[in-house]
Amino acid sequence: MATFLYKLGRLAFRRRHFVALIWVALLTLAGVGAASAPTAGSSSFSIPGTEAQKAFDLLEQRFPGMSADGATARVVFKAPSGEKMADKDNKAAVEKTVKALGDGSEVTSVTDPFKAKAVSKDGSVAYASVKYKVSGMELQDSSKDALKEAAQDARASGLSVEVGGDALTATPETGSSEVIGIAIAAVVLVITFGSLIAAGLPLLTALIGVGIGVSTITALANALDLGTTTSTLAMMIGLAVGIDYALFIVSRYRAELAEGREREEAAGRAVGTAGSAVVFAGLTVVIALVGLSVVNIPMLTKMGVAAAGTVAIAVLIALTMIPALLGYAGRKVQPAGQKSKLLGGGRAAKKAGKPNMGTRWASFVVRRPLAVLLLGVVGLGAAALPASSLELGLPDDGSQPVSTTQRRAYDLLSDGFGPGFNGPLMVVVDAKASDDPKGAATEVSDKIKDLKGVVTVTPAAFNKAGDTATITVIPDSKPSSAKTEDLVHGIRDAGGDIKTDTDATVLVTGTTAMNIDFSQKLNDALVPYLALVVGLAFLLLIVVFRSILVPLKAALGFLLSVMAALGAVVAVFQWGWLSSLFGVEETGPIMSMMPIFMVGVVFGLAMDYEVFLVTRMREAYVHGEKPSQAIVTGFKHGARVVTAAAVIMIAVFSGFIGSSESMIKMIGFGLAIAVFFDAFLVRMAIVPAVLALLGKKAWWLPKWLDRALPNVDVEGEGLRALDARRKDEDDRELARV
Repeated sequence: MATFLYKLGRLAFRRRHFVALIWVALLTLAGVGAASAPTAGSSSFSIPGTEAQKAFDLLEQRFPGMSADGATARVVFKAPSGEKMADKDNKAAVEKTVKALGDGSEVTSVTDPFKAKAVSKDGSVAYASVKYKVSGMELQDSSKDALKEAAQDARASGLSVEVGGDALTATPETGSSEVIGIAIAAVVLVITFGSLIAAGLPLLTALIGVGIGVSTITALANALDLGTTTSTLAMMIGLAVGIDYALFIVSRYRAELAEGREREEAAGRAVGTAGSAVVFAGLTVVIALVGLSVVNIPMLTKMGVAAAGTVAIAVLIALTMIPALLGYAGRKVQPAGQKSKLLGGGRAAKKAGKPNMGTRWASFVVRRPLAVLLLGVVGLGAAALPASSLELGLPDDGSQPVSTTQRRAYDLLSDGFGPGFNGPLMVVVDAKASDDPKGAATEVSDKIKDLKGVVTVTPAAFNKAGDTATITVIPDSKPSSAKTEDLVHGIRDAGGDIKTDTDATVLVTGTTAMNIDFSQKLNDALVPYLALVVGLAFLLLIVVFRSILVPLKAALGFLLSVMAALGAVVAVFQWGWLSSLFGVEETGPIMSMMPIFMVGVVFGLAMDYEVFLVTRMREAYVHGEKPSQAIVTGFKHGARVVTAAAVIMIAVFSGFIGSSESMIKMIGFGLAIAVFFDAFLVRMAIVPAVLALLGKKAWWLPKWLDRALPNVDVEGEGLRALDARRKDEDDRELARV
């Protein structure tokens, strides 16, 4: 592989105009496609194979005019202190608001609180339900404005009015912190390279790669049903790995220049050596992201595949556009150790001096491996402790900031009607095979009323055919509580007896039941997913490092990183530690997809640093150095660059903590803290300590396996052979002369 990539790097350097033209054309094509593509609506949320999804599909089939996926809004009214909603003036104001709400072209129905008995027992709170033809993301701005204006007009009458539901769904904003993250990355690159031109190359190529990836996602969003979160995730990961991959190749290019090579030759060797590490690092990330498809949740699969595509683009750009841009930059990119005239007066590299920080740190770890290992493991173990209290769920209006009208509406409904009112359960009775559909529905209602934790059970509402009924159940606990989950399972257990007696099938759905099934499916898929991703990457790393213990150590170190990161997420987002510092206004359960998502993404990113750092050690060991000296050599050449790459990735991920979307905020924080733990504690401390303790055993591989594995030549042995052939040819030429 090293030889092939070497030739590719030299070709891109020579044919720089052609390479640049191709990437600019692709960026333009993707941009035009994104600009001309129809606006995408909200991505459909489905969980194949779950009871909640089966019930939802049955409703779509048996209640065709129900618009089950249409947006909903609850306009909640609260009377002034000492008054009732039924008072003449208050009632008139509500009726006027209901009439105004029904005038919208996208509105299918509006319920009058007084006719629908949607008034609290104490008479102080009432609500009107508004149903729309389209989803919240597809709802026109005029409909949202009309909803807000109706609520504002009602407030003018003296009532407290708030609006809940998904009708006011807004596109998440990342805020200025994302820009700050990129700015920090730029500063780190300038410090690392000592040159504005060299620092600008990784940023430029990363932005081009992300531009192509995100524009392609936007262009295909409507056709492939991709949500806004998909492009945000692709941008987050694409920026981070795009900068890092380019950073490693530019850094190796400068090191080759420092050894006296010509610029084209240096570009070829940089791509042949560092580029090999980039390819395998990128492959581990792609495996981890595409592997999310085993969970069999379409939304998660699309997010993973789209992000993996952006990573693949980042790899291709690093291998081709970076050497092309190095050709354009010429002498403006200085050899390693030299500063540009702007930043350092063009100082030459120091020929001799004290060892760099990486060398000193590695030497210390090699002398004290056991102490460093124990300290690192204990520290990460302590950080992981909060993960033992992990509570999973999906965010609802109750997790919104208290400043939002959705959260205030949620609290008003909870105070007026009980905490379970915000998470009603919809029980679907499929009585098509029953001789007495109405009798079956009545039996279902009676059984549910006898269950613990039920406040209200509405009468069964049948479809036109009279073979399917819906029953709404109000729990006495909030949607995300364990009691509500127990009630859902209780209804489903009772449904088994009912089917035996009446041949009617009982299914539980609704947002709360969907969330419960979603969390359960993710939990069930975690172990198979972990086995698949870690197993495939383990095999890949055996090929790269020609070792059994090094990949095993990499996988165990990753588990430490991800558990510590999950512990930090629980501490901040569930317990509330330092929550104000990260803009977390409301604590609550951790998103159900967070553990499996972090396992996938963090594993891929963790292997990046493993590959970049340990391949340098492997290269030194293969070329004759002792195991302990190879560790020091690897840190001498790789520690500064890996540190810069980690800081850049942390800065990019941290930029998304400023998002208004709680899911993006949590993912940004989780990935940033995971990279910190993995890069600085696992890869920089635990990895060299373990390698120092193992010695030569670290690079042991059974001879039969060594013969069976393909030789991918990450260390660049093929390039050394190429040098030897060139030298022989030169010697023969001189002999002829």
